[in-house]
Amino acid sequence: MCLAIPALVTALHDGAMASVSVGGIAKRVSVALLEQVAVGDYVLLHVGYALHRVSEEEARRTLAMMAEAGLLQAEVADMGGAAESAGEAP
Repeated sequence: MCLAIPALVTALHDGAMASVSVGGIAKRVSVALLEQVAVGDYVLLHVGYALHRVSEEEARRTLAMMAEAGLLQAEVADMGGAAESAGEAP
């Protein structure tokens, strides 16, 4: 299952790309669909695209609900296929 998942923007790159982190996994994604994005922002991530900026509170609440429903681990595992090294999860 592919759900939109909140992720923390950890770096910005040329070509409307960014590195994001969630659940200890880092991934390079497109931010071309967003007008503005900065390091430290939380975005909703779906199939490699940042779709929408969200507040830190909303991101943490959504991640907690996904974990409680048993969905977070599977989504993070799906992200791991094309992962970069990451720091702490949001």
